[in-house]
Amino acid sequence: MPELPQIPTSSPGPPTTESLPTLVTELWEMVVGYAKQQTVEPVKGLLGFLGFGIAGAVLTSFGLVLLALAGLRVIQVETTLHGHLSWLPYLIVVAVAGAIAGLAVRAITKPSRDKEG
Repeated sequence: MPELPQIPTSSPGPPTTESLPTLVTELWEMVVGYAKQQTVEPVKGLLGFLGFGIAGAVLTSFGLVLLALAGLRVIQVETTLHGHLSWLPYLIVVAVAGAIAGLAVRAITKPSRDKEG
């Protein structure tokens, strides 16, 4: 019958001579460093991404408002909607702006068509 190999009872390598408080301090520093690496650094990257997103949304909204005002002015000047129909250009601009907002909401809330698996 072959002889079974012996399993060492202690960890391989030289024995550690560090005291328990030193080991606990090193463990704490390692845990804090790992937590920063896994949480703080990704959040910093996310904040940059979020900043560009908010800036883009503000500028796009401002541009759409100016475009709506330009459309209103064109409708008021170039059509014969005066007198009792002077409210109609405002209704047209609000309807178009509402349609654009509806399309944006639909695009944002549209479920993904990616197949899982």
